[in-house]
Amino acid sequence: MDYSQLSLLEKVEGASIHPRALVYKGAKIGKGVIVGPNAVIGPLVTLHDNVHVEPGAMITGKTTIGEGSRISPYATVGAPPQDLKYKGEETEVIIGKNNRICEYVNISLGTVGGGAVTRIGDNNLIMAYTHIAHDCTIGDNCVFANGVHLAGHVTVKNNVVFGGISGGHQFCSFGERAMIAAGSIVVQDVPPYCMVQGDRARISGLNVVGLRRSELPKERLADIKNMFKILYNENLTLEDAISRMKAEIPQSLERDNFIAFIETSHRGICR
Repeated sequence: MDYSQLSLLEKVEGASIHPRALVYKGAKIGKGVIVGPNAVIGPLVTLHDNVHVEPGAMITGKTTIGEGSRISPYATVGAPPQDLKYKGEETEVIIGKNNRICEYVNISLGTVGGGAVTRIGDNNLIMAYTHIAHDCTIGDNCVFANGVHLAGHVTVKNNVVFGGISGGHQFCSFGERAMIAAGSIVVQDVPPYCMVQGDRARISGLNVVGLRRSELPKERLADIKNMFKILYNENLTLEDAISRMKAEIPQSLERDNFIAFIETSHRGICR
């Protein structure tokens, strides 16, 4: 994008834009939006109502940010993907509502080869220095502690927690309510409700704290514990473990999510 050829918006009704901010014509700015000094808002950006862009943040590319989200100083959202195959095609970032994107976070545009969209859901906390690469798909209510790095094409389901300075290999998937311990390097898929830790992370148990916070009925929690036992403590093949879970565990959303995740894993699950 050649910003030297573009004009700035002079005023946006219902928004508060600092005179030292650079908001380019073509940007769509909702009511109650606040843009601080030295922030940059590119011409293809859409900021929905009550988005707050703090000083020095840069939002560029074809980027949409949902209502009530907050972008902290020096975060960069919508920068070109760090992928040698990218040749400037129009791709995008779509971010949902009420997200907190902290200092120096980097979120890249998608690529044509990966679906052309980097997508983040609602109510996520993305702490400082985190990198979310091209074509990642993030669910709702996730927490990324400081310095988390996700490679391209990673999928993160709802309510996942990443400890500081952890990372995910490209194309990895993280199941619902998984917990990634600080410093972990994850190169395979992490099943729902499980906790992993270490370099080439391995299963260390169930995410007990996350499950307790889920307020699931005791019967469902017991079923999750039994599925974990069948998968990890019975020395079964994946096929035999899945067959036993289908036969022994009552049907529920949690059971179906757990089994479906294992059956559709592309990189193999952490063991």
